[in-house]
Amino acid sequence: MVEELIGAVVAAGAAGLVYLASAARVVKQYERGVVFRLGRLHGEARRPGFNIIIPAVDRMRKVNLQIVTMPVPAQEGITRDNVTVRVDAVVYFKVVDPAAAVVNVEDYRFAVSQMAQTSLRSIIGKSELDDLLSNREKLNQGLELMIDSPAVEWGVTIDRVEIKDVSLPDTMKRSMARQAEADRERRARVINADAEYQASKKLSQAAQQMADTPSALQLRLLQTVMAVAAEKNSTLVLPIPVELLRFLERGHQEAALQEGAQQDRQEGSRPAPAPGEQPVDTAEQAIDELRRAVER
Repeated sequence: MVEELIGAVVAAGAAGLVYLASAARVVKQYERGVVFRLGRLHGEARRPGFNIIIPAVDRMRKVNLQIVTMPVPAQEGITRDNVTVRVDAVVYFKVVDPAAAVVNVEDYRFAVSQMAQTSLRSIIGKSELDDLLSNREKLNQGLELMIDSPAVEWGVTIDRVEIKDVSLPDTMKRSMARQAEADRERRARVINADAEYQASKKLSQAAQQMADTPSALQLRLLQTVMAVAAEKNSTLVLPIPVELLRFLERGHQEAALQEGAQQDRQEGSRPAPAPGEQPVDTAEQAIDELRRAVER
């Protein structure tokens, strides 16, 4: 009798352990457990830790609440300015309502992936090539809004969407390279023209200053000679400015005029010629003296 009683207790204990093992469920910190009792949603999602369900009556499905990183396959499309491109992206999302993610959609991961692909193709068709290359932040926001609108009913929220890469045809790459080269060449020419304009203004001011002070031209010429001579060259080629020749010519003319005036004063102080003597043509003598002075 005692042995039968002990056997019954052991059998009951074993049955209890089996029941407890089949009814026990452990939910991790980043998970939530959705319980279905006889096919119906039962209560709220189970919290992390040790949970008990009724075997053969309840069924628990665990939902991960971590942020999921999902790459979007490259989508080929035509932009609004008729350029064929291939664009790929990445979507960051997480489940905020475990019950809705299990009940409202069959596979929320697959649904988010398909929605991201269709939204990416739609964004490509609505955008221009320059926007895809330089204004990605605005496109990312628009893409996030397009995916997040239907995902709210699935218990999923879109954390972030990023366009990773934009692949262009080789012909378009060459065209863009030529455009960039032409733009840089244009800027180089504008800078060079501006430099020439500023240099011409400075040269004009320097020329005006030298015209007011002719001796400044001689000093500048001497500075040039010193700069060239410092190189220890055996041959020195020295250009003579036209202004310097004009300065020397004016000096000779002034000297000749002074000498001619002095001779005229000397001729005027001589006594008048006696009657019967041939008068001297003072004008011709002055011209001859001026010619000799210029030749000297």
